[in-house]
Amino acid sequence: MGAGISIYEGINHTLHPGTIGNPTVNYVVLALAMVFEGAAWYYAFAEFTRAKGQWGYVEAIQRGKDPTLFVVLFEDSAAMLGLLVAFAGVSLSQITGLAVFDGMASIVIGMILGGTAIWLAYETKGLLIGESANPQVVAGIRKIVTAAPEVLHVNEILTMHMGPDFILLNLGVEFTDEARAPDLEAAVRSIEGNIKDAYPEVKRIFIEAEDRASEH
Repeated sequence: MGAGISIYEGINHTLHPGTIGNPTVNYVVLALAMVFEGAAWYYAFAEFTRAKGQWGYVEAIQRGKDPTLFVVLFEDSAAMLGLLVAFAGVSLSQITGLAVFDGMASIVIGMILGGTAIWLAYETKGLLIGESANPQVVAGIRKIVTAAPEVLHVNEILTMHMGPDFILLNLGVEFTDEARAPDLEAAVRSIEGNIKDAYPEVKRIFIEAEDRASEH
């Protein structure tokens, strides 16, 4: 909505430019906004840097399951960029005497807001409908399960994030024919323990014993 209003107002002012009187108030408001928004951006960036751990910035955005890691940072980044564009628009209008630059700046700000909203929606939509765990986590789980001597084949691994640090795991496993009930119980306990030790975010594990044909 904010992007649409900004673009509409920008088009309106571009087609029908008005006159800018004393721009001092504009500069004061923009400067104060930059100070406050800049402080918020700094703390958001510092928290994002701390929380991302060993991941790179792009990798943390793509693999992170906690929207708060990047949503606030990118909202503040979009706001800062919008303020810079607004400052440039007012400055160019004052220097050149062409008020059309102010309208063009509003259009650019609207595009920034719209692009940010679309990008954030794309990155977070999977978490709203139940996103699976990262491929690296799934591969690690498969390696752990396959390493158990009682396991003949791992048929299926299904994961779902119930929260940023809560993964639900369902395993379809074919055990060896020689394994007896006590052996299977011990194997299941060992597999669950090893998975939770390696990936603490895996909170609930369901293991279903089945033959390989059940995979299809």
